[in-house]
Amino acid sequence: MPTPPLGAAIRPEWGLDPDFLTVNHGSFGATPLRVLRAQDEWRRRMEAQPSRFMRLELPGALRAAAARLAAFLGARGEDLAFVANATEGCNAVLRSVRFQPGDEILVLSHVYGAVRNTVRYVAERTGARLVEAALPFPRPHPDAVVANIAAAITPRTRLAVMDHITSGSTLVLPLHRIVAACHDQGVPVLVDGAHGPGQVDIDLTALEADWYVGNCHKWLMAAKGCGFLWARPDRQDDLHPAVISHGYGQGFLKEFDWTGTWDPSAYLSVTAALDFHDQLGGPALRARNAALAYAAGALVAARLGTETGTGDAPGGATASNAPLGAMAMVRLNLSGAPSAARATVLRDRLLAAGTDVPLHAHADGIWLRLSAQAYNDISDYARLAELVAALPTDAG
Repeated sequence: MPTPPLGAAIRPEWGLDPDFLTVNHGSFGATPLRVLRAQDEWRRRMEAQPSRFMRLELPGALRAAAARLAAFLGARGEDLAFVANATEGCNAVLRSVRFQPGDEILVLSHVYGAVRNTVRYVAERTGARLVEAALPFPRPHPDAVVANIAAAITPRTRLAVMDHITSGSTLVLPLHRIVAACHDQGVPVLVDGAHGPGQVDIDLTALEADWYVGNCHKWLMAAKGCGFLWARPDRQDDLHPAVISHGYGQGFLKEFDWTGTWDPSAYLSVTAALDFHDQLGGPALRARNAALAYAAGALVAARLGTETGTGDAPGGATASNAPLGAMAMVRLNLSGAPSAARATVLRDRLLAAGTDVPLHAHADGIWLRLSAQAYNDISDYARLAELVAALPTDAG
């Protein structure tokens, strides 16, 4: 099928409020109406006869959906299990690894807050220690990123939890190099790929990480509550879900495929989301969204008289930066000290003004994070620039 026109022309495929400026696909995604219909159909089949569905239909349907998703990610279906979201997947791995007092768990300084809390929780109960590798910002050079991570590894480093794309700063990190640097020092790697699938190309087999968790409700446009955990075959023993249930001790898939009664429709309808992603161009859509995010960041930064956090045009790594994804950071033109509290106040003001763009405080300022998805076009960001320029900033 020919690729449909994107931008405003395709926006009716979603149930988005036409009066609200949606430029934050990166937080919760937005599920297309056709995917919601597919999810409803799975629910109808389940409720037509729940016992029959759960016992006879669900096991095969779940594995078929996992195989389809795994193929999209360059992996085997038997190495992928569904979880509700990337944070749940991180919990499963972190709470399965057997840490000892004095062990170190390495994260990035821009680690996602929920994952940081999970590492803290595990460390507090095992005597392990959370260690941060500093991530330069803005516009970090890939060499500096890899060097900082390698320098933070010690003989006590037991596990590295590395982001694929940082949530609060939108950096697409040189993941292959990071994994190799950790493995060179004997450190296994758990990748938090919450923003990866559907935003950038992924080949899990070639990546050779130990574990990779991701969300499908963000850039793949699946229903809310559809995430996955991929584990390399030699890392599946003694890996358990966050909820222990009937499959305990029976192997990776037996444990993760059934943790109790739940609504599996988000997982099963991921095939409809993959179909829609393909129809919109697949790799071409991802490249288009990256180019739009880059242009949008430049437009907003020029209107505000500031700068972007990732400075190179899309199309691959350059001398100064890693490849871009479908998000961009723009520094706000503010006086006074930045803080998370001030960012929250300003974000609430933007919500009241009619846009969902999030704000993040970094050491040197407050930055807005914009996203680009199929339903966006450049006029959305011209409107965003005017809303932000008119924002009262006397907060905090």
